[in-house]
Amino acid sequence: MVISIVLILLPSYQCNAQDLDVPYVPTPYDVVASMLDVTNVGPGDYVIDLGSGDGRIVIAAAERGAVGHGIDLNPVRVTEAVNNARKAGVQDRVVFLEGDLFEADISRATVITMYLLSSVNLKLRPVLLKELRPGTRIVSHSFSMGDWEADEHVRVDNRHVYYWVIPADVSGQWEWVSNGQKFSMKAGQEFQKIDLELSSGNRTLAIQDPLLAGERITFSATDRGNNSYVFHGIVEGEKITGTAQIHSGNSRSVEKWSATLRRR
Repeated sequence: MVISIVLILLPSYQCNAQDLDVPYVPTPYDVVASMLDVTNVGPGDYVIDLGSGDGRIVIAAAERGAVGHGIDLNPVRVTEAVNNARKAGVQDRVVFLEGDLFEADISRATVITMYLLSSVNLKLRPVLLKELRPGTRIVSHSFSMGDWEADEHVRVDNRHVYYWVIPADVSGQWEWVSNGQKFSMKAGQEFQKIDLELSSGNRTLAIQDPLLAGERITFSATDRGNNSYVFHGIVEGEKITGTAQIHSGNSRSVEKWSATLRRR
């Protein structure tokens, strides 16, 4: 008896697809709509979809006036996404690239969309925090990012949508002058949550409602006297600039506020 052995050589993309970190499961269209709603995607946005599959998220973003691109390891999905963009008439607003999302340049994004896995999200988290500008919006279908608590959590039937905003780095010692007085503020930070300690001379002020949203910081402060302050600012590296509302007895005023980060 003669036994014939036939070897079937698969295209390289089929072999590589078995090694992908994330299996391909398309995001339902109602979840796509929710992801783009929660990030308020529209004209002026640059959307990058990490693991873009058939391209539906980037295409839907383009239909809302955004531009952007998708990244996927599987060339079959990339070709499918290109064809889908052409069918939707948005091929001039989107690009689909074959590549590793961990090696991609994501710095120009205003919105990042993802449907990966929890383990992949955790590996990706330090990259997002390092490469993206404060204020960049991130949305993930189904999977969170560990102890980085979402700014918003939306349910679509039995599915989950998680939303974050990249926070500015405010940790350290800040100094400024307001109302003729010198202030010193120590800021601790864990992602978007901040803990502030504020003093002026030998006075310690009580902090209320500290909020860090992207590059925007807001907090109120009162001393043991009759003075209270509300600070609003934009964080730009080692500077915070904005306005301070000052209540001193019966008088109220608004002045420009500029704080400087002391060398760490």
